[in-house]
Parts: sequence; C-alpha cells; structure tokens
Amino acid sequence: MSKRENPYAELKQIFHEPNRLAIISALCNADDGLTFVELKDECNLTDGNLSRHLKALELAKAIRIKKSFAGSRPQTTIFLSDRGRDRFIEYLQALEEVLNKAAESLTTADKTEPVLSAWSRTVRA
Repeated sequence: MSKRENPYAELKQIFHEPNRLAIISALCNADDGLTFVELKDECNLTDGNLSRHLKALELAKAIRIKKSFAGSRPQTTIFLSDRGRDRFIEYLQALEEVLNKAAESLTTADKTEPVLSAWSRTVRA
C-alpha cells in the first residue's frame, strides 16, 4: 500500500462515526443484505437511531435500501453499494496508515515490530 501524503484527510466522517462504522462493517458480511431488524439487532441500535444513520449512508450512496413485502408485512433490506464498498476500502486503508503511524510512534526502542503489525497482516490476508 502506498503512503498518502495526508492519510488523516481520508478518514471520511461518513464511516468514522462509530454506529455507521458498525452498520457498514455488518453489511460487508451480508451479500444478500440485512433486514432493518437484523441490522438493528446486530448493531444494537434503536429504530430511530438506525434510521438516521441509514439516511446519512443512503445520501452518501454508500448503501441502497430495498422496500418489499414478506407476506403481508413490509420489509426493508439494506445492501452495501459498490460505491460504498469502494469508499469503505479506501477509508480502511487510510485508517490503517493512521493507526500504523500512531503505533510506530509508540513502539519502544527495544521492540522491532510495530504494535499493529500482526493486525495489519491479518487484514491483508
């Protein structure tokens, strides 16, 4: 991964908010999307809080929302959009740089490996 001149500028607020980070992370593992209820339970959010975050993510085109019916009941399913996936990957790469930079500055002289090296290798695998 190439070093950015200013990785901090890449920490997009749309993903950096903890609840939206949880929402996008949950959607990364759901090829078929997640229903509103599943996502609410997964992220431990209230209906109103989840709705507010979904609206922000939808405006940023990071997710797409499908409304349908399961029998006679309305059902909302949320999907990570291709654009959202690409932007989230960019965000994670910038976050990795920022965290590695911080970890390197915390590494003592007698340690040869930065604190996050094991984590970084795991993420890239």
